[in-house]
Amino acid sequence: MEKAMENDGIVTRMFGQTGQKVTLVGLGGEGILRTYDCSPQAREVIREAITQGITYFDSAHVYADSEVYYGSVWAKLPDVRSGILQASKSASRDRVGALVDLGKTLGRMQTDYLDLWQIHDVRTEADLKAISGPGGALEAFEDAKSSGKVRFIGVTGHHNASILTKAVKEWPVDAVMLPVNPVEEILGGFLTSTLPAAKEKEIAIIGMKILGASHYVRTKLGITAELLIRYALSQDITVAIVGCSAVGEVKTLGRVGRDPRPLSGRERLGLVGKFQPHVGQLAFYRGML
Repeated sequence: MEKAMENDGIVTRMFGQTGQKVTLVGLGGEGILRTYDCSPQAREVIREAITQGITYFDSAHVYADSEVYYGSVWAKLPDVRSGILQASKSASRDRVGALVDLGKTLGRMQTDYLDLWQIHDVRTEADLKAISGPGGALEAFEDAKSSGKVRFIGVTGHHNASILTKAVKEWPVDAVMLPVNPVEEILGGFLTSTLPAAKEKEIAIIGMKILGASHYVRTKLGITAELLIRYALSQDITVAIVGCSAVGEVKTLGRVGRDPRPLSGRERLGLVGKFQPHVGQLAFYRGML
């Protein structure tokens, strides 16, 4: 992974081979953003992320009003918008559906381009075939990049590591989003096959499910958000994204981004040990339950 650099207090890295730098931590598209009718609170979280110096902002077409919330902020802050990496996603598997999603996304975000548009939640061989086949969504993604409506394209997945690895190897993507947490160290797959494949291809690696949709910090295991973010940043990734529900959570994200001390071997083993007896339950996002 590229050498980290300092920018406005938060460590930054090159976003794969795109030529753009992003902060080591990013605002996830869930938390308060994956809601309806919570505009004041959502805008507060987005604005705090801006204040913290965060430059990676996540969303998806299916994340409730997430895109609308972003649009309400960027419309008033065009200069800020031009300096960040705004991402969104489409789960459509066909070309026509994906282009419809993109049009709606751009309208909701009040922007004429996306920095990163991602093929959302690839799970099965059928997904791979539909997306990459004639009339598949991959055509829409490539067309959108060629036309300038999106700068970079990516793929995401958190169910099947072998499927996501295949997409990374075979598709012309600039980035991949995958789960990064102690569950993945125990189970293997995303961190042991997808991540190395992405590194070999020299594309950006976005870590998600850092807090297990905040489930991990709500358990009785005594695990903090800061510890889990530091765990993720101990892996060889480009950016760790976390969905936030309050300003205080964004401040924690920014604080770790300014001082991303890797876990010591003892800390890592202790953290993974807490997950080990409950790994089946804590791997809920893989659809194992």
